[in-house]
Amino acid sequence: MTVRDALALAEEAGLDLVEISPNADPPVCKILDYGKYKYEMQKKASEARKKQKMVELKEIKLRPTIEDHDFAVKMKSAVSFLKEGDKVKVSMRFRGREMAHQEIARDVFARVQAELDAYGKVESGPTFEGRQMIMLMSAK
Repeated sequence: MTVRDALALAEEAGLDLVEISPNADPPVCKILDYGKYKYEMQKKASEARKKQKMVELKEIKLRPTIEDHDFAVKMKSAVSFLKEGDKVKVSMRFRGREMAHQEIARDVFARVQAELDAYGKVESGPTFEGRQMIMLMSAK
């Protein structure tokens, strides 16, 4: 149908002529109420945004000389973060002579990895950034 005929048909019905697929040969148009169409598309987009889950980055700070109970408390919160679907950044800050004993920190990170293995996977292994060591984990 020609554009002129389609416009006349749409005007007769009191509706709008909307181009649906401009790249098709010939282009596809529809006769509909454009205001209502825009409103429905906006509703669909907002509904999709509501159902979307934003992944947050939560941080857990450790020390090389952390005690067992403190470690257990930190792991409990890390497990809850991973269960919610968030990423967990495990960081360890070094003070003074602790930098000389980095193997202790690596042991602590290995312990963290073993504890959280059931709930998440290591995205980036333990790396140094200045005076702190960082490991990133994401939910499975």
